Amino acid sequence: MSKSFPPERIRNFSIIAHIDHGKSTLADRFLEMTGAVDSRNKQAQQLDSMDIERERGITIKAAAVSLTTTVDGEEYLLNLIDTPGHVDFAYEVEKSLQACEGAVLLIDAAQGIQAQTVANAMLAMEQDMTIIPVFNKVDLPHARPEEFAGELENTLLLEPELALHCSAKTGQGVDTIIESIIDRIEHPQGDPDAPLQALIFDAKYDEYRGIVVYLRIINGTLRKGDIAHTIGVGADYEAVDIGKFMPKMVPHDILSVGEVGYFISNIKKLEDVRVGDTITVAKGEQADALKGYREPQPMVWCGVFPVSSGDFENLRSALNQLKLNDSSIIFEPESSEALGFGFRCGFLGLLHMEIVQERLERESGLSVVQTAPSVPYQIVLKDGSVKDIRSPGALPDPNLFEDIQEPIVSTNILVPTESIGAIMSLCAERRGTFLRQDHLSANRVMLTWDLPLAEIIYDFYDKLKSGTKGYGTMNFEPPRFESANLVKLRILVSGNDADALSTICHADNAQRRGRAVLKVLRKEIPRHQFEISLQAAVGGKILARENIRALSKNVTAKCYGGDITRKRKLLSKQKEGKKRMKSIGNVEVPQKAFLSVLTTDE
Repeated sequence: MSKSFPPERIRNFSIIAHIDHGKSTLADRFLEMTGAVDSRNKQAQQLDSMDIERERGITIKAAAVSLTTTVDGEEYLLNLIDTPGHVDFAYEVEKSLQACEGAVLLIDAAQGIQAQTVANAMLAMEQDMTIIPVFNKVDLPHARPEEFAGELENTLLLEPELALHCSAKTGQGVDTIIESIIDRIEHPQGDPDAPLQALIFDAKYDEYRGIVVYLRIINGTLRKGDIAHTIGVGADYEAVDIGKFMPKMVPHDILSVGEVGYFISNIKKLEDVRVGDTITVAKGEQADALKGYREPQPMVWCGVFPVSSGDFENLRSALNQLKLNDSSIIFEPESSEALGFGFRCGFLGLLHMEIVQERLERESGLSVVQTAPSVPYQIVLKDGSVKDIRSPGALPDPNLFEDIQEPIVSTNILVPTESIGAIMSLCAERRGTFLRQDHLSANRVMLTWDLPLAEIIYDFYDKLKSGTKGYGTMNFEPPRFESANLVKLRILVSGNDADALSTICHADNAQRRGRAVLKVLRKEIPRHQFEISLQAAVGGKILARENIRALSKNVTAKCYGGDITRKRKLLSKQKEGKKRMKSIGNVEVPQKAFLSVLTTDE
């Protein structure tokens, strides 16, 4: 199959929305109505291909599909990119939008505009994209699209008259959306006769065919058999197989301006492909490099270690393979006295961290253990230079630096008006600074706070949901760094530093957090033949202490009556033995104790 479409009859668009507002269901209806899947093969969430996406009911990876439809006798090619809705996967949305000219902004007609709706709409507006607002789930009895139309104008400055109504579940109004995509979204601009210029917006590894590159043609034409050149990596590849996702991979002989498709060249080395790179021709006049993507800024760092120390190299190749498919992961080797050799990994949030661990274990069959997550910090050294601190163990002594700075994020929190007091108290407890309060409608308010990232990554979202009876949502912007009174909280087990358990926290919270960690560790570390001391310290000052009693044997059980000195002699002998054991004995801290730090509710 090799049919190519002129740019005037191509539309590249994305579906963006808050989590659970119906993006994947609407994508299913598009696939059905354009005949991309027949009734025998159809299934819910057709584009969510990973098992983990189906189990959790969320989209994790953006998925591309090419659809054909006929309007007024003309056949059009619609390239749809379905995107995730969770804040942790906003980088996937940003990458996908660069391959599109327009976006369908989906809003739940029963819930209205939520925090991630605003964030994703802003990403699209920054790229001057055409936005088609659509109210979904209008078939629900408690749907209020007319009421939320005012919020559309107040919050996003979009005209309420342009909003469409649909039910992705029943298919009502979906044909109108397809017509609006063709009418309102601009066709791709580009010159088919110019040198080839294509953007790599995603990639995945196939163990039989090597790396499958997802690309969008900006200028020029790519034909099967052409020798292509990647500008960033500087490597040449033959186009062994090219084609489109319809939704399965369908080979084509040619990909032209504006088309989205795949490129296979039996590439085996993972470092030979970089998401955001530009593909051009190997010989003759070459195109300029596209601007690509900004580097992702990790919000959370944690150590990932193989359970078996011999799996270190397997873990490295598994992380490299995952990075090809999820370019927002950052990792570097590190070692820990307690856990051996592993990697310090950066993630966009706790859910992202959880998903990566699960994908590592499923896709590579490795068993891994993660240390408690921490946020990145910056220190200002004596010479004025700034150094990034990605783990508490890397923080030097306080006399070696001038200042320590923590990440602060501007957080938009959408809540019902009756929950304002509870959320104000929650943010104040988390060392927040109140910025403003915007009333979107009579019942809903957007609160904007500056909050330390360390105070919101653990359980803030859970507390927000319980404080608003499930109706609160939040979104935060990339962090900036500000000075704060921070200290390194050390955990000592029998007088030895447990480096994997140390954390950086605010000086006012150090004692409380130290006590909470020790109470959990006391339950997690098994009793030994000698007493174990657990201490929380800042510098040389001990803030809290817990003891784990020794396993005791009743050595006087065999003494029936008689002189008391016999019993004293046996007890004294036992005491000496325990003292000697304590001086040479090692305390094994079980791996689950490293994650138990997360459960301490401050």
